[in-house]
Amino acid sequence: MNKTYSAKPLEVERKWYLIDAEGETLGRLAVRVANILRGKNKPEYTPNVDTGDFVIVINADKVVVSGKKETDKIYYHHTGFPGGLKSASVKELREKDARLLIEKAVKGMLQHNTLGDTQFTKLKVYNGSEHPHAAQKPIVLEKEAK
Repeated sequence: MNKTYSAKPLEVERKWYLIDAEGETLGRLAVRVANILRGKNKPEYTPNVDTGDFVIVINADKVVVSGKKETDKIYYHHTGFPGGLKSASVKELREKDARLLIEKAVKGMLQHNTLGDTQFTKLKVYNGSEHPHAAQKPIVLEKEAK
């Protein structure tokens, strides 16, 4: 009888991937990134172990949203003080810091516990096409065919 393989945290081999967000749809990009961060693209994926890889996303300011989401989609957060509900549209977030769009989308697709928090730390998002991770020799991932 075959035993089910379960990955051990010390056995995980991590790679670095580079994704160019220029012209990519926000949700579809976030799904690709979240799957890599969780390790779902590996055969040794184990749900309760961080088997994921590092992801570098460049050109975050050039990500695309479909339909009228640019003005109609609203992100909310609360400051913790009375009457402290804040809101911002996609357009306002993009003007403030476009990295927040991708980070919020990916964070929502990860587990909402300490495992998801550690997986989220492996995401590096940059507005321009420059990034300081050349020493890690990231593997460039091509855009998926539509």
